[in-house]
Amino acid sequence: MYRTHTCGQLRISDVGKTVVLAGWVQKARKMGGMTFIDLRDRYGITQLVASDSASHELNEAALGLGREYVIKAAGTVAERSSKNPKMPTGDIEIILSSIEILNKSEVPPFTIEDVSDGGEELRARYRYLDLRRNPLKNALMLRHRIAHEVRNYLDEQGFLEIETPYLIKSTPEGARDFVVPSRMNPGQFYALPQSPQTFKQLLMVAGYDRYFQIVRCFRDEDLRADRQPEFTQIDCEMSFVEQEDVLVTFEGMMKRLFKAIHNIDIKEVPRMSWADAMDNYGSDKPDIRFGMTIKDVTAMMQGKGFPVFDSAQYVGGIAVPGCASYTRKQLDELTEWVKRPQVGAKGLVYIKLNEDGSVKSSVDKFYTPECLKEVADTMGAAKGDLVLLLCGPRRKTQTMLGVLRIEMGQRLGLRNPFDFAPLWVCDFPLLEWDDETNRFYAMHHPFTAPKPAHLDKFYSNEKADLEQVCADAYDFVLNGTELGGGSIRIHDSKVQARMFEILGFSKEDAEYKFGFIMNAFKFGAPPHGGLAFGFDRVCALFGGQETIRDYIAFPKNNQGRDVMIDAPSYIDDVQMDELMIRSTAPRQDNA
Repeated sequence: MYRTHTCGQLRISDVGKTVVLAGWVQKARKMGGMTFIDLRDRYGITQLVASDSASHELNEAALGLGREYVIKAAGTVAERSSKNPKMPTGDIEIILSSIEILNKSEVPPFTIEDVSDGGEELRARYRYLDLRRNPLKNALMLRHRIAHEVRNYLDEQGFLEIETPYLIKSTPEGARDFVVPSRMNPGQFYALPQSPQTFKQLLMVAGYDRYFQIVRCFRDEDLRADRQPEFTQIDCEMSFVEQEDVLVTFEGMMKRLFKAIHNIDIKEVPRMSWADAMDNYGSDKPDIRFGMTIKDVTAMMQGKGFPVFDSAQYVGGIAVPGCASYTRKQLDELTEWVKRPQVGAKGLVYIKLNEDGSVKSSVDKFYTPECLKEVADTMGAAKGDLVLLLCGPRRKTQTMLGVLRIEMGQRLGLRNPFDFAPLWVCDFPLLEWDDETNRFYAMHHPFTAPKPAHLDKFYSNEKADLEQVCADAYDFVLNGTELGGGSIRIHDSKVQARMFEILGFSKEDAEYKFGFIMNAFKFGAPPHGGLAFGFDRVCALFGGQETIRDYIAFPKNNQGRDVMIDAPSYIDDVQMDELMIRSTAPRQDNA
């Protein structure tokens, strides 16, 4: 046999046993007349020893081992004289009786250590080597544990795991679709699903009242740390439910995960309306681990002769604790920071509440100390705090303040990744208006139901009324990141037809793109709703990280490329001819 035990299994209670291990050589070193070998597999590391009394052949074999050689080693478990408390196997070692090289290895291009000397691009090219390192191994093990807990919980709640198709019809509303040419239907294309949305609704029509799927989804959009062209969702749908039923069910799932993964008991998940989130945090995914909430001081700051504020629709700010000591250089740096395109502010006004009780501001000549102190009091600022003010259009300014709030929280160390603060954000607008295209878009997707109390405005032809319609929608937010979102769905074909009308679909266009689901609704669609969690994001946040790449075995880079297998790539002329398409890109010599 190749092994009797793994490299992370043996303990002091195993002393005296004859064992066989197999794995990769982490390192081999000669000390005096003995050779020490650290043997690694996915379970851990065990120290092997070729003693000075071992045979010449064994010592020669031990000395000839290179890094990442794959070997089989037999020997006897012994107690170590110098124990290593940092290793689970640190109390024992294996006194070798034989070594067999199963496969030699070239010298790896970077060290297979917790902290590697390889850059990100190099490690991506050799991802299979990078995956041998503990940080990535632990990330994928965490992913497995979370998936296991999710499946167990949903099974206990009566959900059925049902697979839905990957080759579907393109419905370009939202992110771009990845499309797949059909060889058997020349000129026609499948799309890869951005989500199983319509299929899970059809499953509700079919009577499968609790569905879930840990499913791969695809979006052809610009990438960032928490986005990949292919990603995984915990996708769920329920029938005969209202919003409260959905929230209680999936709040229970998240509480289960917090307990199972981090042994944290989440007593209650607070709820917040979208409007309150924007007004107080400048974000529809607020980080509530710290205060520094946004305050509206428009009335207090206008009418004092400062033209920038007097002409603004909105003036708001945050009180940053303990930062009145900021120097002019630090304040200038912060002003330049908010002027970056990622934030978009034109400038920054500050008010310092000094420890001696004095007030200092960048707009002293327009405001009395008493007025500035009153503003600071309204902001909830205390002695030693710094008030930062921005102005402009209301929602845009609140969003900029939200970005500034997160930055200051980060600088002050208020965003401990293992301090978890979940919440539900509810009552989103159903629609958002786009001035460029002069039309409404669904804020979530076109199957989201309006709140029953807003149906009158939903059927209005007035833009102002439609902008006030709230969706029966909800997002699960954790530490400033949206982990999941969903809604109660439209189950009435007439309401769905009205939604398509508002979004600018002609009857013919709606019938072509969504006729199958509109027709299905005519055959007894139950009230239903659901949500989807971004599984990769859940794993990353539970692992204390912001980027999802380490929690995906083979991710793409920022250009959407897999540099390990060099994809995407050209296909040959035979394939192109079979698909009846031609490439307009310059071809490579070896394509």
